[in-house]
Amino acid sequence: MRGLLLLLLPWVLAAGVFRTDLRPENIKGDRIGSIRILDQRELLYGKIAGRQFSEISDLAYLKKHRWLFMISDEGELFRFKARFDARKILELTPMDADLLRKKSGKKLKKRRRDSEGLTLDERGRLYLSFEGKPRVARIAYDGRIFSYLKLPSAIDRAKKMWRRNKGLEALAWHPRYGLLTAPEYPVKGASRELQTIYALSGKRWSYGRGKEPNSAITALEVLDNGNLLILERSYAGLNRPVVVTLRELELDRCGGRRLCSTRVLARLDSSKGWAVENFEGLAKVGPDHFLMISDDNDNFFQRTILVYFEVTSNVLRVYRLDKIYQKRKIFHLPSLPLPVFGQ
Repeated sequence: MRGLLLLLLPWVLAAGVFRTDLRPENIKGDRIGSIRILDQRELLYGKIAGRQFSEISDLAYLKKHRWLFMISDEGELFRFKARFDARKILELTPMDADLLRKKSGKKLKKRRRDSEGLTLDERGRLYLSFEGKPRVARIAYDGRIFSYLKLPSAIDRAKKMWRRNKGLEALAWHPRYGLLTAPEYPVKGASRELQTIYALSGKRWSYGRGKEPNSAITALEVLDNGNLLILERSYAGLNRPVVVTLRELELDRCGGRRLCSTRVLARLDSSKGWAVENFEGLAKVGPDHFLMISDDNDNFFQRTILVYFEVTSNVLRVYRLDKIYQKRKIFHLPSLPLPVFGQ
């Protein structure tokens, strides 16, 4: 036992950002399907500003200040200084951390801090979704909750979810449709073969659910062509493969009762040699450049992994978001050169 402790001591004492590689040994290139993996880092911190750094469920990037926000399952909001170029992560430095609080400054009860999805709108306002009692809130950069937003009736009660604690897992901002959210699994009464994305304005989009066992939506983002980038995870037990899928969904040619077209951009399968982690979050940091982060479940044997990647092909072309942003003068998009899961 003493020998084991001595072996683990350097790992326990280490803190910071370290290079890692999730790829199977037989894959040497950076292209996987329709994405290019640019950089991979393990985030290893005990505490940041007195807050436990673990169970990261989503992230959002405010380019104006180069701030990368990360939210944990326990309502801890972390802020990093982050810079990227077209090929790698240039900087990732912890700045501060806060606990979610009421507008008055009083901290939320633990059962009310079950945060999951995180996103920024076109004006840099921060929003958060919750999975226990379904809610979407606008929050300050220091974790204070300004207000709760009205939800569509199909997802406004916990009793409508697949099961307990399987509420609003994913959240994204779309310049045309506003805030979009999705539960991990289809709601009660809906087809188990379909997943549905909900706009808070009332519109909805459904598509054929992934064929992998227990396939779930864990994060949403928006591609430059206006389509949706969906992160899915499949975990069905220790004796089954863990599969992480990145999928593109075409929003503008479907909706209501008309199913949406999708295509798989990349599929990371543990049975094919991928060192798959519990990926739960997405953030856009540049034109079709994204971050994907994993939740370590506060488990010694799991890791917080940050993957920087580029979507290299968007065949389901609708319109270019950079044109919309420029037209509305919202912000400038920089030019860039061409194991226990789900609990």
